[in-house]
Amino acid sequence: MLYKLEIENFYSIRDPQVIDLTIAPNVPDVEGRYAELFPGSELRAPKVVAIYGANASGKTTALKALQFLTTFARDSSQRTTPGFPCERFNDLESCSRPIRLAIELGGVMNLSRETVERVEAGGKIEHGVYRYELELEVVDGNATRVLNESLKQKPKAQGKWQRVFERDGEGKVKDSKTFSLSGFQHLLNTLRPNVSVISSFGLFQHPTAMLFLETLRRSIFQIGPSQTIQEQPIMTFLGQAPDMLGQLNKELSRIDVGVEAMRFQDTPSGPIPMFKHSGLHVEMPWILESHGTQSFIKMFPMLTIALAEGGVCGIDEFDASIHPLVLPELIRWFYDTETRNKLDAQLWFTCHSVSLLDDLTKEEIIICEKDRKGRTRVYSLMDVKEVRRDDNLYRKYLSGVYGGVPQIG
Repeated sequence: MLYKLEIENFYSIRDPQVIDLTIAPNVPDVEGRYAELFPGSELRAPKVVAIYGANASGKTTALKALQFLTTFARDSSQRTTPGFPCERFNDLESCSRPIRLAIELGGVMNLSRETVERVEAGGKIEHGVYRYELELEVVDGNATRVLNESLKQKPKAQGKWQRVFERDGEGKVKDSKTFSLSGFQHLLNTLRPNVSVISSFGLFQHPTAMLFLETLRRSIFQIGPSQTIQEQPIMTFLGQAPDMLGQLNKELSRIDVGVEAMRFQDTPSGPIPMFKHSGLHVEMPWILESHGTQSFIKMFPMLTIALAEGGVCGIDEFDASIHPLVLPELIRWFYDTETRNKLDAQLWFTCHSVSLLDDLTKEEIIICEKDRKGRTRVYSLMDVKEVRRDDNLYRKYLSGVYGGVPQIG
């Protein structure tokens, strides 16, 4: 379970921001909204994380930071160009300040094939928390190379952080028993300055790196409005996944969007989606479907995969074109530990739909606001003093008590 995100000098976030979602043991949870950081942990984190704020306040930036850190660790070995696909804060001082990002999450300690085999055999294993840190050098406003990259673990979340691996700006890597360089020392000679250790070593079948890559692949993101997301890859996926299509049809009919079923019709140009509507004689093509139906279909595979695999799903503008009564239903999927979310998947999303606040708790809400110098501040509603559990979050947010609302006038 992901419980902490740290961001500095990244897009609109200039100064260090720490999003700490840790929930104390004495906080009640009657609806299954929270999950242990790891099995046996007293501390918990929310399964649903909603990011609110005015337009251009930095909501997407917070989600981008999580996406960038995940995809850098996982996919950077595939990059063929120098530099990094990110930006620093746009002021003179930040032109030479490093970009710093970090996450903390729960997991199995001393990850190895032997550990996985013990898990599969039902044996006892040790859990704890991990911390992944990344620092990028910025020269003349551009991120140029990795200054520091490290993965640390803390068994049972107690004591000091223990090294899994550490990498410096010269590409030197310190290993550990968990992440041994034995037989892989030669890879340090070709470790590129804009590629992660995990991604690079996994490319050459390093056993522990490959296990971490399997975990990272369970993080999926949809950044940007749903209208800008290309539908062809999603349609291709659904056309090749009949079980997923069956689940989608079940949900389309259940949430009452007027669609009885979606199917694929073969054409000379390839399969195209067609929709059967209640009361209509002829099936309708994708282009004539509502934006709401299209948005739901585009996000459905991501939600379903995350729930099935216990991953992290990040969606920008989650409420775009989706009816306010449908949004709480999608969120409830992540609370349902009996049938839908048995592996404690986590949903992160940006949102403007204030009515959804009535369905959330303060532990699930993050606020973004930007000052007159363009600097984004990010904080959990847990950090706001005197937020009572019986407060009307909807009214207080709109009245500006919590911040993160536009100042008009």
